[in-house]
Amino acid sequence: MPIAFVAANNDEAQAALADLRRRYSEAPLDQARVIVALGGDGFMLRTLHRHLPLNRPVYGMKIGTVGFLMNQFHPEGLSERIERAQPTVLKPLVMQAVGESGATTSALAFNEVSLLRQTKQVAHIRVSLNGAVKIDELMCDGILVSTSAGSTAYNLSAHGPILPLGADVLAMTPISPFRPRRWRGAILRAGTEVKLEILDPYKRPVSATADSNEVRDVMEVTIRESRDQTVTLLFDPEHNLEDRILNEQFAI
Repeated sequence: MPIAFVAANNDEAQAALADLRRRYSEAPLDQARVIVALGGDGFMLRTLHRHLPLNRPVYGMKIGTVGFLMNQFHPEGLSERIERAQPTVLKPLVMQAVGESGATTSALAFNEVSLLRQTKQVAHIRVSLNGAVKIDELMCDGILVSTSAGSTAYNLSAHGPILPLGADVLAMTPISPFRPRRWRGAILRAGTEVKLEILDPYKRPVSATADSNEVRDVMEVTIRESRDQTVTLLFDPEHNLEDRILNEQFAI
């Protein structure tokens, strides 16, 4: 099986990379059937972004502190593990952020798009869904929109809901909301277009981040699920992503 290996830039991941290259023949990335990523979730996200145009499934092995998107690291029997791995198809979010100059920056997010205040001043944000205003003025530290796969990450830390994989929904979660006090977020259909307008952006500047791609001083941000781009992750059957997300709801 043609396999390409990529690894995080730390001693443990690089040592694992060298070991796997001794055990298995390696193909160039553009000729590989599967990409094997060695690291943590942050490295997995970077791998998905960097190699998205290749349209290759990615099998991750955890060598890091957080590995929710990864399988356990075992160098033995890798080809057999990949052959029986279960595919999970993820649709990223598309962020379009308009800056002070009027220029638009587009980026993809497999976990979430988050807006955060840049200064001590609380952010004031107008929230619209499919062209209809739902909150005239949300006063908060920020707000995020999360995919199902990303719902156990930043979204969960901000007290957002865990979303079942394949449910075709997104989570919209405020970060430290001040007004309206009782609003704690919403679950949206995956096809919803979210528009977030920054009110008083010069006094209360806000940044927008799609996974790790940050845009400073945004004026408005539009978020929607991608209609044509997907990535495929491979998971060991006994440790698949759907079960992990389900089990997170019962973690104590």
